[in-house]
Amino acid sequence: MTAVIIGIDASRLSGAISTGTERYSREVIKALLRCAPQHEYRLYTREPLTLSTLLTDGGCDSAQHFDRVTVVHIRQQRLWTHIGLAREIALRPPDAFFIPAHVLPLSQAIRRTTRSVVTIHDVGYRHFPQAHPLRQRLLLEWGTALSARYASAVVVDSEATRRDVQRFYRTRTERIAVAYPGPIPPVEVSGLDAHNVMVKYGLSDSCPYVLFIGTQQPRKNLARLIQAWRLLDDGLLHSAPTVDGARPQLIVAGSKGWGGEDLPRLAAALGLGDSVRFIGYISDMEKAALLRGARVFAFPSLYEGFGFPVLEAQSAGVPVVCSNTSALPEVAGDGAILIDPFDVQAMAGALRDCLFDASIRKRLIQAGRQNVTRFNWDRCAGVVMGLLEGD
Repeated sequence: MTAVIIGIDASRLSGAISTGTERYSREVIKALLRCAPQHEYRLYTREPLTLSTLLTDGGCDSAQHFDRVTVVHIRQQRLWTHIGLAREIALRPPDAFFIPAHVLPLSQAIRRTTRSVVTIHDVGYRHFPQAHPLRQRLLLEWGTALSARYASAVVVDSEATRRDVQRFYRTRTERIAVAYPGPIPPVEVSGLDAHNVMVKYGLSDSCPYVLFIGTQQPRKNLARLIQAWRLLDDGLLHSAPTVDGARPQLIVAGSKGWGGEDLPRLAAALGLGDSVRFIGYISDMEKAALLRGARVFAFPSLYEGFGFPVLEAQSAGVPVVCSNTSALPEVAGDGAILIDPFDVQAMAGALRDCLFDASIRKRLIQAGRQNVTRFNWDRCAGVVMGLLEGD
């Protein structure tokens, strides 16, 4: 195809803390550069970042393409998307425009002068409105509706999200494409670094633990996970609560979000003591080290548009227990025990099986590693590029 200029909203790459959306943006942009080297790219950012800062985090083979990439720093403190980004596109329009996360500039919706492709990651606020602050929910609703209605094409991470976008926004089938993201590349961790992380958090090889990673908010369903842990700790499921003579721990990693849930108080009220520990935000290196040492990864979220943590755990060879709702069964494949996220006893039973049953653990580890091979960033970028090129 004839070379064109592709603009990309790269504002998600400059956040201090990388969530799934930021990681998606980084990886899909790198893959786009690899899959279509004939095009020119403009990356629109909020901060004056260099290409190496944007693209070489965690290792990148796209450096050879930097001569075709321009970083456009847009100085706009407020309404960056709808004023700053919109003005830049109007003054110097690219041939096509990609937004990796939800929000189409309002001017693009009105004029539709440039072909636009938007990724909608999920519509969880529609399923569980009570799990989002009102202001956040209204902004998500407005931004998603704008993109679903006016973008030239919509990319979604899963068939579950495709069904949701069609159901809630009446987006025509031919305007939606499913492009499974790839797994997040793990950070390399030396044996010494892994040991130091374990020491930092008071863990050891002889101390088995179940790990959860994610922002602490109602949608993550952590209160029920802690209640399930209480059942397991009580031995109500007819299995001694030890692994190789050691008492398992539940490790909850991630920043405290909104919602007013006092999870440490809940754990204390249930008499769990130090068998549940909240360790706060962890770095990518610490995450890799903790996954490497985990006996089980628990992800009982009420709703996910995709579920990167599931693939990260499977890549690390950790048995997964996750919810049987939204996109999680689609992503986890055969490499997880799927549970009803509202059924505390079923959750406790699944955790017990992963902790104590060697045959189940072996099956899940093997199936999980095989499952991860279904997901690939280059294939994801290929779908996006086809839409940008007008295929």
